[in-house]
Amino acid sequence: MQRCVKCFLLLSVLLVVLTAVNLMFGSVSYSLSELFGILSHGNGTDSMVILKIRLPRTLAVILLGGALSLSGLLLQNFFANPIAGPFVLGISSGAKFAVSIAMTVSLSVGTAISSSGLVITAFIGSLAAMGTVLAISGRVKRMSVLIVAGVMNGYICSALTELVISFADDSDIVNLHGWSVGTFSGTDMDEVKIMAVVVIPALLLTFMLSKPMGAYQLGEAYASNMGVNIKKFRAELIVLSSLLSACVTAFAGPVSFVGSAVPHMVRGMLGTSKPIIIIPASFLGGAVFCLFCDLMARVLFAPSELGISTITAIFGAPVVVTIMLRRGDRQL
Repeated sequence: MQRCVKCFLLLSVLLVVLTAVNLMFGSVSYSLSELFGILSHGNGTDSMVILKIRLPRTLAVILLGGALSLSGLLLQNFFANPIAGPFVLGISSGAKFAVSIAMTVSLSVGTAISSSGLVITAFIGSLAAMGTVLAISGRVKRMSVLIVAGVMNGYICSALTELVISFADDSDIVNLHGWSVGTFSGTDMDEVKIMAVVVIPALLLTFMLSKPMGAYQLGEAYASNMGVNIKKFRAELIVLSSLLSACVTAFAGPVSFVGSAVPHMVRGMLGTSKPIIIIPASFLGGAVFCLFCDLMARVLFAPSELGISTITAIFGAPVVVTIMLRRGDRQL
């Protein structure tokens, strides 16, 4: 218990520190005292930079980073596989493909699809991709084959997305291409509110599933004997993980390896797999991880900005490879 308290305290401190650092640094940098002054009674250009650009983006990173980690945790429980995640299984790519079609069609007719419309479209794409993964999982016995099939599914959806984007008007290609490689830029407070409406209830619903998740970790037979409705529980996992992944993809595009790497790192820190502890810790861990990666994406080559998936892959992919090497093919 003492270890868990220390880990939660560390994650909370990192969350606060990285939130402040993300607000302070960018193409224009501010000291901590200047930041507090702007937040309390700032006006003019500095206030615009902090309150209209950086603050919404930082809040979006916290919500979407936590959502992506939580989605990965749910998928890892569903498939009983430590490297399952929305990006690895191609679920994010399915959402990306659906959103790219909606955005291209809406832009071609001179209209803009609403934020809620993007989430719904991405959710449909996520469910379609999840359906493909489930169909494959019913035909293969080795989870390693399922992971490879999920990766191939992701590549196919990404290729189709590039094909769709190629039909967009020249003036729209830059924005669509930037979104397709993952970015938190351009977020405003109205979008943050929609993210919160989706992510926070999903977090609470996931937390309510902690008891059946704990039973399910010990096997379907044990969970069924404990009174868990397996079909309903699995459906809840699918819907929640797809919804969380869809929300991230709709607003930020595909963000790689967060859902696979962060829950594993959190388990290692806490030394436990109890869902009632892992669920909030994974959300905090995803927020911290994405805050750090977004900071790197913004400041490493400022004023140019890297795609967020580039940075998350650099730090997340080695974690996934390490898991695969430690556990071996028989346990994947």
